[in-house]
Amino acid sequence: MRGTQEELPVVRDLAAAVKGPGLIERLKRLGPSTVRFAWAGAVLGGPFSPEAAAGLAVVGSAEAVEAAEKLRACRILADADEPAGDLEFVHPLIATTVYRDIPSGLRVGMHDAAAHAAQTVASDPTAAARHLLEVPCDGRAETVACLRAAAREYLRAGAPEAARRMLTRALREPPPAEDRAALLHELACSTFLIEPTATVSHLREALKEPGIDADLRASIVYRLAQALAHTDRLTEAATVAADEAGRTTNARVKLRMQADHFVWSAFRADEPDSSARSRRLARLAGKLTGRGLEERYILGLRAWDALVRGEPRRTALEYAEEALRGGMSWTDENRGFEVPVAVALLFMYCDQPRRAEELFAEGMAECEHRGWRGSHLAQGQTLLGYIRYRRGSLPEAEELVRAGLHTAERVEGAVPAQWFAIGILIQILLARGRTTEARRLADTHHYGDVVPNAVIFPDPRTVYAELLLAEGRLSEAARLLSRVGDWLEARDWHNPAWCPWQLGLASALARTDPDRAVLHAQDAVKRARDFGAASAIGQALQVQAEVTGGQPALDLHTQAVDHLERSPAAYELARAQVSHGAALARGGRLHDAADRLYQGLEGAVHCGAEGLAARARRELSAAGLRPLPLRYAQTDMLTAQERRAAEMTAGGHPASVVVKDLRLTEQGVRQLLSSVYRKLGTDASGLADALSNRPRHEP
Repeated sequence: MRGTQEELPVVRDLAAAVKGPGLIERLKRLGPSTVRFAWAGAVLGGPFSPEAAAGLAVVGSAEAVEAAEKLRACRILADADEPAGDLEFVHPLIATTVYRDIPSGLRVGMHDAAAHAAQTVASDPTAAARHLLEVPCDGRAETVACLRAAAREYLRAGAPEAARRMLTRALREPPPAEDRAALLHELACSTFLIEPTATVSHLREALKEPGIDADLRASIVYRLAQALAHTDRLTEAATVAADEAGRTTNARVKLRMQADHFVWSAFRADEPDSSARSRRLARLAGKLTGRGLEERYILGLRAWDALVRGEPRRTALEYAEEALRGGMSWTDENRGFEVPVAVALLFMYCDQPRRAEELFAEGMAECEHRGWRGSHLAQGQTLLGYIRYRRGSLPEAEELVRAGLHTAERVEGAVPAQWFAIGILIQILLARGRTTEARRLADTHHYGDVVPNAVIFPDPRTVYAELLLAEGRLSEAARLLSRVGDWLEARDWHNPAWCPWQLGLASALARTDPDRAVLHAQDAVKRARDFGAASAIGQALQVQAEVTGGQPALDLHTQAVDHLERSPAAYELARAQVSHGAALARGGRLHDAADRLYQGLEGAVHCGAEGLAARARRELSAAGLRPLPLRYAQTDMLTAQERRAAEMTAGGHPASVVVKDLRLTEQGVRQLLSSVYRKLGTDASGLADALSNRPRHEP
């Protein structure tokens, strides 16, 4: 409303509707048939059909037309745009006042009649179900069926709260005994994304029902294990799946339960014998062809296990590709999204973050299409932010992770999703030089005080130790990282790309125990080389250089930069360049130092790493050098030279041929390709695939 002269009658009617009985008194003066017609419209709600209201009010068509005219004249109904169109109250407050005036017994009867009418003429069960919510329970099977059908429609439309209302009401009807387990399972599915603790209760109740169908029981058990895991009860989740695998006689269900047991065991922080589970998983995966979904999930788990154990990345990538060959859905209600997410993240750790981002984009689009707005979306946003962080896009990463944390905090019991978001956000803030803000975040969420039951990545204790290192609390960080190392060694998880605890420990010990610091760094370099990702090798070499010092460190710094230039890890490359430049400056090689520091400063600015950029400027100033203007704008578009170098490299041409073709030095080609890897989000092994998905119209 705009408060014009013409709207004064409407304002008066609204005031009457809110403040007193004036509206109802005027309505009753219009006659019994008009009152019943108005009541029927209020029960039907929203724009309503004159014919439906006439049927519900039990008035003839002529009486209905007359009633509508009277109600329009009294400004209770709005003027119709079309003579035969639907009718609508002038304002929702008027409709509410009319609805409340209906005697309670008559109101229930009208809702019951409206529900029957809707079931007769409408294909949409939600129209009838809305009325059934207002009707007393009476043990009618048809009511239960209608409410369940409406709940399915609401879930399909992404409205789990509405679905829960329908199914809760259906459970009170009550349903036939043989349908109770299925209904409880449906109710649990509707609460899973918004209240997983309630899901556990509903499913445990469902399992008590006698004579449950084998497939339904498998779905109930799977969902129960998943809900337990999402509320940080991993031990219970693994036990539930293992018990079901032992009791079932169906071979397909057994394989599915074995896969579920492997999933929850792998992500259980207190797993008693991780090595034995890995051996069983490897033996089982070696027998599978990947034809069925259960088999592909086990192959995906084998890929993840190979990653964390530090097996050659080629092995992990081969299993991951095999698992993806037949497709893996994030929204399969009987499989979950844990394994598809792990497989997608594996590509990030293997220096192919572009592929990981593509898989995340597909998975999150699936979730949003289904209307899933709970813990799935929270974890998707958070881990997509983690991929962007690992690529060096820090501002974008922070925005994504903050959105993920906001979503996770609205889901009751979604403890692991919150831990993922808090840890990654702390790492981003530290990378951006905002240590005080990272500390405030950690204290607000009691991060570092409690260790979750689930395996979270990045590992929370390692992240907290990074915060302690940034604050200069070296001895505390060293003690914490030593415990992390003991835990991971007991599990045979050796990959520094997944958890760089040795690098943090080496940095923490550099002043007090330099020999031990060097040993940890050297071992981390060996493990990184065994895995084979250039970013992991470069990051480990950089730390080895920093804890080694002196002339030998310069060669290690050079190697670190060389490896990171072959990776898409822009932030880590900038860090290595600044560290190398600082070491060169201390050695008196100012010309070489200037080049490295300028490169590092440029990379830091483009990554949004304000703290690293400030360090680069300080190092330049200390060396008597002034920062230069940035030489190129931040862009993901390949230049003509970069594309040519990338295409030749992807085609298998050696560096000498690329040098000759582009008339550049080897160093020039190396820097050109480094830019390509950062822009495309892949190392050389994924270059051909990345180029095939790249537009050809780049400059």
